[in-house]
Amino acid sequence: MALNITTFNNVINNELTSTAKTRHGTNPANRQPNPEVPVSTAEDLDRAVTAARQAFRQWSKTSFNKRRAAIKAFAGQIEANKDALAALLTQEQGKPLDQSHVEVGKAVQWCLALSAIKIPETVVQDNEEAKITQRYVPMGVAGAIVPWNFPVLLAIGKIVPAIYTGNAVIVKASPYTPYCSLKLGELAARCFPPGVMQVLSGGDDLGPMITEHPGINKISFTGSIATGRRVMASCAKTLKRVTLELGGNDPAIICDDIDIDAVIPKVAILSFLCSSQICMMIKRLYVHEKIYDQFRDKLVQFVQALKVGEGTEPDVFFGPVQNSMQFDKANDLLCSIASDGLKPVLGGTITDSSGYFVTPTIIDNPPETSRVVQEEPFAPILPILKWTDEEDVLTRANAAETGLGASVWSKDLSRAKRMADQLEAGSVWINSHFDVTPEAPFGGHKASGMGTECGLNGLTAYCNSQTLWVKSM
Repeated sequence: MALNITTFNNVINNELTSTAKTRHGTNPANRQPNPEVPVSTAEDLDRAVTAARQAFRQWSKTSFNKRRAAIKAFAGQIEANKDALAALLTQEQGKPLDQSHVEVGKAVQWCLALSAIKIPETVVQDNEEAKITQRYVPMGVAGAIVPWNFPVLLAIGKIVPAIYTGNAVIVKASPYTPYCSLKLGELAARCFPPGVMQVLSGGDDLGPMITEHPGINKISFTGSIATGRRVMASCAKTLKRVTLELGGNDPAIICDDIDIDAVIPKVAILSFLCSSQICMMIKRLYVHEKIYDQFRDKLVQFVQALKVGEGTEPDVFFGPVQNSMQFDKANDLLCSIASDGLKPVLGGTITDSSGYFVTPTIIDNPPETSRVVQEEPFAPILPILKWTDEEDVLTRANAAETGLGASVWSKDLSRAKRMADQLEAGSVWINSHFDVTPEAPFGGHKASGMGTECGLNGLTAYCNSQTLWVKSM
């Protein structure tokens, strides 16, 4: 059955439901209104929680094989509707259509890969006295709070682990990008029993309602550090389990022995993909002084050749930033570049347009204390900085309050490994950045979050550890 992408409803207990009040998102490429979506109330959430708790009683008793088969069917539904979902994703998020196709395709892959991970049981002791087994059991109902930058893939990264481990899940769609999330709920209704997966759209009050609801056992949140702190405080009221995947200000350290022409395209893409609206993009680029000038000039040459435009246009790399809030933050940061006397070697201003377009900007060796270095822009604004001493650059790289990702680039792998071992981040790469796979956990150190998503650790984060003792009479 083809997916209808013109009307949008909540999905509660496998039924499409409407609300008395509605709102709409905005197409960031032209600032035109997208279709109306529900604004959920506390009563809508209560109905979803009741349905989820009822569904959990049976779903938690099903086998991993049955859960895996249902998730495979869900992946098949996403695959069958990938073109419609990709078009909808570009319409609501703004990213170029080819990047939307990649995200939807990755969602299918992640469904299958996450549900192939085996959840272990560990025999701690097995003798005449007792058999002791440590195992993982589902918690109950999970709340998945999805961000606006990757509303398909990051939703799947929460939905599948929750369902595969035997929980029910309620997805809160981002108010900025609710459309694909709601359609994932419709596709899920074709594959899972009522109440196992539900999706709600709402305003800013829906998140606190979910984090405070006593019928929800676990929250997985991806978003800003400031909101993450509020989520954690709210979850503490009912002692919910919580996973927080928050902001980053990722450093990349470029050593003087690299092949500049080979590295430039990789670093450029990994700094500016999705208009830099990815928490694990390169946000601070430290380049050894011996190659700094040549590297900077070639980076500028490469980036300025990348096309800016609406995501539906061919060959576009830079779409708009997603929303007016992010656009205004980027504009404010660019104003500070001018007022602080910093030197843009590319961009530096915003050109008037019909959408939320931010001119790709590279800042030449700003002070370490400048806002463009210390803040995560979440827009295509990149500082490039010189370094000479290894100990000094590691200190600078680790000085941020965040610790999501970091990378070292060098032909000398022993040197790169020595430096990588000293970086304070949840993911550390050598000669790459932003590599992710559903089989490997990712998460942040310091203010970048708590816990991990994906991998075995990410799956067991949706479970309680249980120790079973068996003794003979």
